[in-house]
Amino acid sequence: MEQDKSIKSFFSSCSMQLLHKDPLQPMQALHSKKRFFVGTGTLKTSAEMPPLLPWLGFVLVLSWLGADAAPAGTYLCSSPTVNETAVCASVRSLPDRFVCYLSPSAVSNLSRDDTLTLAQRITKSCTSNTTLGRINGKGAPSSMTREELQVVSSLVRKFERFTPAVLQALGQIAVGLSVSDIENKISEEDLAASVPVLGKVRGWNADQSSAIINKLLSSGYQISSGQSLAKLGSLVAGLNSSTLRSLSPEVILEAIKLPEFVQQIVALPSPLKRIFVEKISSSVGNPADLVKFTPGALARYIPKSLLIFEDGKLSIEDLNSKMWTREQAAMFFRDVIRTEPDFSRLSPSVLQGYTCAVASEMEPERVQELAKVMKRKNVKLGEDQLSCLVKMVTLRGIPKDLDSYPKDMLLFLSPSDYAATGSCKQYFANVGKANLNLLQRQSSERKQLLLEALACLKIPGTQVNKEDAKILGHLVCDLGGEYIRSSAGSLLKELSQCESFLPDQEAAIRSVISSGNTTFGPPQVWSASTLNELTGLIPVLDHSIWQKIPKNVLTRWLKNSARSSPLSRAQLATIVEELLPSRQKRDVGCPDDLKITETVLNDDLMPIYYTPEELRACLKNVSLKNYFSEILTYPFSNEQLAVLKEKLDETYPDGYPDSLLPKLGLLASLITAEDFSRWKITSADRLAALLELDLQNEQAAAVISRYAALGNPLNATALNAINTKYLCILNETLLNMIDPNTLKLASLNPSACSQRTKDILYDKAKRAFSDRHYLNSYYTLIEPYLGGAPGEDLRALSKDDVNMNVETLVNLRRDALMSLTPAEVKGLLGINLPNLANWRNKSPIQEWAQGQKQTELNELGVGLTGGTQEGYMNIVTPKFQPPSSAPLGTMAMMLHLLPALILSFLMMSVLS
Repeated sequence: MEQDKSIKSFFSSCSMQLLHKDPLQPMQALHSKKRFFVGTGTLKTSAEMPPLLPWLGFVLVLSWLGADAAPAGTYLCSSPTVNETAVCASVRSLPDRFVCYLSPSAVSNLSRDDTLTLAQRITKSCTSNTTLGRINGKGAPSSMTREELQVVSSLVRKFERFTPAVLQALGQIAVGLSVSDIENKISEEDLAASVPVLGKVRGWNADQSSAIINKLLSSGYQISSGQSLAKLGSLVAGLNSSTLRSLSPEVILEAIKLPEFVQQIVALPSPLKRIFVEKISSSVGNPADLVKFTPGALARYIPKSLLIFEDGKLSIEDLNSKMWTREQAAMFFRDVIRTEPDFSRLSPSVLQGYTCAVASEMEPERVQELAKVMKRKNVKLGEDQLSCLVKMVTLRGIPKDLDSYPKDMLLFLSPSDYAATGSCKQYFANVGKANLNLLQRQSSERKQLLLEALACLKIPGTQVNKEDAKILGHLVCDLGGEYIRSSAGSLLKELSQCESFLPDQEAAIRSVISSGNTTFGPPQVWSASTLNELTGLIPVLDHSIWQKIPKNVLTRWLKNSARSSPLSRAQLATIVEELLPSRQKRDVGCPDDLKITETVLNDDLMPIYYTPEELRACLKNVSLKNYFSEILTYPFSNEQLAVLKEKLDETYPDGYPDSLLPKLGLLASLITAEDFSRWKITSADRLAALLELDLQNEQAAAVISRYAALGNPLNATALNAINTKYLCILNETLLNMIDPNTLKLASLNPSACSQRTKDILYDKAKRAFSDRHYLNSYYTLIEPYLGGAPGEDLRALSKDDVNMNVETLVNLRRDALMSLTPAEVKGLLGINLPNLANWRNKSPIQEWAQGQKQTELNELGVGLTGGTQEGYMNIVTPKFQPPSSAPLGTMAMMLHLLPALILSFLMMSVLS
């Protein structure tokens, strides 16, 4: 094991340094290890080591530590397994920096006084890069491992009551308090007195912080000033949205001016961050002050409608100091460009706001200068931005230094465009490093790139060598199955970087791996390190491959990689199924050797010990309340998850705690709409937590309907939780509940929704932003909702140089698009007009062109055909409704009388 190797290395180092008479060096060797063994008992000598070495090393340890020869209590040992011949050092004798690596067994037998002493030493000595240091206030907050939680929980269990003095002494170890401890072992007076101490503890989970805050507020604790809010420190995450909304903006503004409080905001859930921003924005008078006073951790939550400067005072320094989303940066990009002539002074976060509308107002040379700065600062742009940037950069010819521009721009150019800069091989080497996902998978553009790359590299057949694969880079992800098979293992390294595969690619990868003709060899000889190398391809492997890998290899790899693996729990669960016991189903109770103990519950490999039936039997009469948050992270199979869901439903009939929701993973798919209809979804915070799960539309609709049915408003917090992902499932009743002004604080995009949804939301958005209609930024605000705009509104926009994307144009309301003239479409598209050529044979542009005069289409210069010629007019065949269901007799009578009616009409005409 890794720990054994560490100890052997340490003792070897000790013996060598004994000869050099430098006792400090072996201790440095020991300290450099991730963890050494601390436990109870005595040292066991490894058979591989010379008998004298452990004793020599240990003499040095004792000498350096100054420990007694045979201390009582808990010891520092080289292995969890010990015998009577060794001597170990007491934990009390350990130097301060060593206490940061204690294991759970090391603290199990400590006295109450020793526990307090050890807690103070951990708080004082452990920094964020040590094992126990991650619970220390000196480091950034992060989730603790199971072992770390066991250590702090074991220390906290030594106490029956928690007075302010005890909590003060525990310091960061107080994070081991359970909800039960908080509710039953701390009096309200002691809790209020301990707020300054508890507020400095990092790593509280949602249940802990909520329990502390709720108990404080119920006991009469008042948050009446910024100081009293800031005093909560890390406990602020326990505030619910209604409590936070009840605070005055002045309280919030005072608190965020305190640096120590600002640090705590980082770990807040998104709904609370948005409420902080709402409070700040309601108390400042202009966007410049809003940017200045809003802490960096909250900047990305500022609604884009509040970032319109429009010739107002603007601080480049303040904007550069914050991290923005692309949509936010687009709001003030025009003002930034007008204010700052030196583009190199702009941050990547600000530069990502590049828009076509602003670029069209600049000289091409300035756009080229801007693009080069973007390359140097590694600014990430979207497809529409890059497409526009290419047009502006090449407006006066192809630059001869394309390597000075963002690599992603090359996706929108060709090898011939690059000829003045370098060879086609150099071009494709750069394209291979670009973000190929900017182009849709299997799009004509990506297919053309691959064909040109293969031609450039002179690959006539389907065999690609390693050198060419390296040049192709991400383009390897588009090679078909025949290339993968023919190239054997030479493509596996590049393929492991691909995000997804097509079915024929997956089959080809499995075929190559199964053959054993790769550097990895056949699956039968794989080791845990082999699986680590294959991580990117593991989702492709199937049962035919898994069954060939030695079970002990799979088990070892799973144990070491389950927590740190980039694979999803679903993918890990597939491997678990390969390791499940093959015992036959039985209706008897839980076997004695499978009884669920604390040790089992703390084992990452718990899933492989039980069949679903055994898990159900063994969980009877076992309380999992204190273990759900841990075991839900294990890679259980779907059948096992169903058993856990039964246990969850039994424990929490009114809905699962918020702290468990982020850990549900695949189990969330088992929650039915009927389940959600019984849950108490009474706040936007809880709605947000539920919708962050990977729910199906039916589940999400049930969650949202339940939230609304309980009388909760569709406010900004709720709409941001619903977001674009679930916006389209809202029915008309729910849509009509939205206050137009709420859209100023939410970021929605209904472009993929039904026409009725688009119509309703456009009307609300138009009212929400009506006071901004005269501003340049109005189009940026209204653009996501234009799918519901009538023709007259689009005609008005065509006069405002909005540079609409073609994708937006083709998704306009059908009747509105058909009513536009070619000149109006040209006005809407602006610099993006050439992109219309890609749609000339596609709906709806093809149908639109057929209703226009060909001479006017020719003026667009994009090759649109099908319009009417001069002297002709289009006759549109009316689409009649189906025949009426009137009685046949009536229809027959009308037909019978028709000749007489015609004759009468003709006679009257003659007589007149």
